[in-house]
Amino acid sequence: MPFFFAVFIPAGAEGSTIILMLFAVLTVSDRCSQGLLKDTAGPAVVVLLGRHWEAAEIRTGLVPDDEDRIAAALERLSGLGAALVLTVGGTGLGPRDRTPEATRRVIDREAPGLAEAMRALGAGRNPLAWLSRGVAGLKGNTLIVNLPGSRRGAEESLEAIVALLKHGLEIAAGGQTHP
Repeated sequence: MPFFFAVFIPAGAEGSTIILMLFAVLTVSDRCSQGLLKDTAGPAVVVLLGRHWEAAEIRTGLVPDDEDRIAAALERLSGLGAALVLTVGGTGLGPRDRTPEATRRVIDREAPGLAEAMRALGAGRNPLAWLSRGVAGLKGNTLIVNLPGSRRGAEESLEAIVALLKHGLEIAAGGQTHP
């Protein structure tokens, strides 16, 4: 399947640079993967991404709360050249919540400010946001971010970091240099 293109103009540049923009939303849920519960958070995240990156191709996936399967899916999506992979779910304190551990196995470098921003801004609305164990980081040029599994938590967390993501994706793609 071909990638869609997103165009951005790097700071200080006269022309534009075309970057392939493939995004992925990976829902992590035992119950959803077994067909016992309908995923509402993943589709809500896809809608929000589409509002902010209209030209991006957004792929979706669903895996159970299994650390090896989560890590394998993240590796596969990074290998496909995804610029951004958002996981939805598996960030809580439950015994099967292993998304942060799987993510840490895959990433090369952490980007802790993204998770900190989501928790700090989320806690203003819901103090339970502090219990999220989500992480963020880079696997090569792929930015991977863990979002909570509830629809509201996922939406609010993504909205909290959209501006950071836009800049971070540009930097990760090599589209902007700093003095």
